[in-house]
Amino acid sequence: MSTPAVDDLLRELAPQVVGLLTRRFGDFDAAEDAVQESLLDAVAQWPAQGVPDNPRGWLIQVACRRMADQVRNEQARRRREELVASQDPPERRTAPSAEEALEAERDDTLIMLFLCCHPALTPASAIALTLRSVGGLTTAEIARAFMVPEATMAQRISRAKQRIKASGVPFRMPPPGERATRLGSVLHVLYLIFNEGYASSAGPDLHRVELSREAVRLTRLAHRLLPHDCEVAGLLALMLLTDARRPARTDKSGMPVPLADQDRSLWDGRAIAEGVALVTRTLARGSVGPYQLQAAVAALHSEAATAEETDWPQILALYGLLERMSDNPVVSLNRAVAAAMVHGPAAGLEMLKALDGRLAGNHRFHAARAHLLEMAGDRRAAVEDYRTAASRTTSIPERDYLTTRAARLTDRTASLPSEQLDT
Repeated sequence: MSTPAVDDLLRELAPQVVGLLTRRFGDFDAAEDAVQESLLDAVAQWPAQGVPDNPRGWLIQVACRRMADQVRNEQARRRREELVASQDPPERRTAPSAEEALEAERDDTLIMLFLCCHPALTPASAIALTLRSVGGLTTAEIARAFMVPEATMAQRISRAKQRIKASGVPFRMPPPGERATRLGSVLHVLYLIFNEGYASSAGPDLHRVELSREAVRLTRLAHRLLPHDCEVAGLLALMLLTDARRPARTDKSGMPVPLADQDRSLWDGRAIAEGVALVTRTLARGSVGPYQLQAAVAALHSEAATAEETDWPQILALYGLLERMSDNPVVSLNRAVAAAMVHGPAAGLEMLKALDGRLAGNHRFHAARAHLLEMAGDRRAAVEDYRTAASRTTSIPERDYLTTRAARLTDRTASLPSEQLDT
């Protein structure tokens, strides 16, 4: 049985070893498979036998043996077999060469992140490959997290690796001119992993804690490797500040609890302090990006002792900046809600009219409009939108919450005198 300490160590080492083997043998696909097998060996042996003095070296040796076996068993890779056969297995040497010793100390984790989040991949493929090759999760673990058959996830990962191979992208850091765009892809993938963990898009649970935690861990890693990048720090701050509220987001039955109704004493104060400190430092540097602005919004929510003390005018201003940076209708949706909190529900509802077509079919649009209609006193229209939102979400907790809101409003509307129904 594996332990959390062993799991954490293996996840930290996995991308380093994959990177080393990819650099040494020039085959990312084979290297990734070999490292996965070495991780399974470690999970089976280390808890009982103890963690080796040099766990990274242990994984490298085992993965090299696995890779040599793969090469020998494939006729189409005879050239690589000759390369492997011409070298002594690492474990048989009395001491590594100076070049190999230097290579073994090299940390290729950041290159691995750039490789797995290559723009040639779809977001779904990049997420799966990142979780496996950089996160060290098995295909079965990833499949369970996204509630798909293991065979389906294996095919997705295999196709992603083949696409990277076909792209011919070299195993190195992208050139400076390309780096900013590629880093944007990395951060977007990490953001998607976190969001799926924090607010599951489907299934019986509102949270998939293992995904949100893995996203935070990988973003911490990216921040350690790129400590001066403001958007990396902004994304980490956003995750910390958002995840800090997770203990209060559901009641005992697993039903979602709106932000305004949450017990703020349950929020993670240490995570909030770290997130606020991060976003404060990055905003002070002058270069501001969308993740930093979202983190600033999250910080304003987190620092408010009560819902009534929330600085909604400042939040509205930040969403205005975000809206000018990107043509994202979800940002506009959040800005409309903030406007309702500052200027009244009529202002927010007016802003939502422009989004009706752009967010058609999105349950969050109908849920937000239902909330503003409820604020405005139009209960009948609010009930209709709550029901529409419930019918369009694939998250069971969200569906139950929205259905319950509609039912409660229906009961309250039915109890009103007829002369009050049209006010």
